[in-house]
Amino acid sequence: MIPILSPILTVTMTSDFLQPYQARIDAKLNDLFTSASPAPALQQAMVYASLGGGKRLRASLVYLGCEALSLDLSVGDSAAIAVELMHAYSLIHDDLPAMDDDDLRRGQPSTHIKFGEATAILAGDALQSLAFETLAKDELLAEGTRIKLITGLAHRAGHQGMAGGQSLDMAAEDQSLTGEALIQVHRLKTGALIEFAASAGAVIHDQATTRRHPLATFGRDIGLAFQVQDDILDEVSSTEVLGKIQGSDRSQQKSTFVSLFGLEGAQEHLDQLLVNATEALTRSGLGTTNLLALIEFVGNRKY
Repeated sequence: MIPILSPILTVTMTSDFLQPYQARIDAKLNDLFTSASPAPALQQAMVYASLGGGKRLRASLVYLGCEALSLDLSVGDSAAIAVELMHAYSLIHDDLPAMDDDDLRRGQPSTHIKFGEATAILAGDALQSLAFETLAKDELLAEGTRIKLITGLAHRAGHQGMAGGQSLDMAAEDQSLTGEALIQVHRLKTGALIEFAASAGAVIHDQATTRRHPLATFGRDIGLAFQVQDDILDEVSSTEVLGKIQGSDRSQQKSTFVSLFGLEGAQEHLDQLLVNATEALTRSGLGTTNLLALIEFVGNRKY
C-alpha cells in the first residue's frame, strides 16, 4: 500500500471558517486511496495531485450550499470529492508541456515534473474516472439525484464547460480578446466547476436541475470573480506567495482581465461580481454567514 498523506498536513490554512470543510474533504480523499492499487505508481501520482494542498474552495462550496439548505454534510461528501478530483485532473493536464507548460503547482513540482508526462496524463484520466465512480456509488443519494449530479459534472467538465474553456484559452494565445470573449473563456475554464460545486446542494435538495437556482447564479458570479482575482494576483503577487509561476499568462501573451482593463478596471469588475454574488444569496434568503464570508475571502485572497 502506498503512503497516504495526513489530512492535518494537507489542509491549506486560508480562513478560519473554511478549515472544517478543508479538513473534512482531505479526510475523505485520504479514505478514497486507502485500498491498494494494481498500479501503485499511478496511484501515488493521483494522491500527489489531489492531496498536495490547495484551498479546497470547490469542496467547501458543496458543503456550504448543503448547509444553506439545512442538509447534513454527509449527503454532500461524494459531490465534494468528485469536484476536487475533477479539479485535480484539470490541473495536471493544464500544467503539461502541450498545454500551459507550468513546472510548479501549489508550491511543489507539477505532477508531470514529479512523475513524468505519461504517468501524469494517466493520473489525470484516472482521477476523472474516479470522480464519476464516487458519485455513482453514493448510496446516501437517490439514484435520480446521482444521475443529475453525474450529468451536471460531466456537462461542466466537457466541451461545453472546462475543457471547452481550456481549448478557447489555448487558441487565444498571442491574440487580444474582447472583454466578452475573455469572460466566455473563464466562465467555462474556471467558472463551470465552481458553479457545479455551488449548486450541488440544490440538486441534492431536489430544488434544481437548471442554472436558475440562486446557488447556481451565485456560483456563476463567484466562479468568474475567482478568475478575475487570479489575473490580478498573477500581475501583482510573487511565485513564492502564489505557489505557481507568477506572470505565466503574460509570458504566454494571453489576454487577461488586467491586460484588457488594467488593474483598476479588473478590480472594478471583481467588485461588481462580488456584489452580484452577494445579492443572489441575500435575495433568496441563502446568505448564510459562511457563504458571505466566502465571497469576502474570494475578493481578498492572496494566492
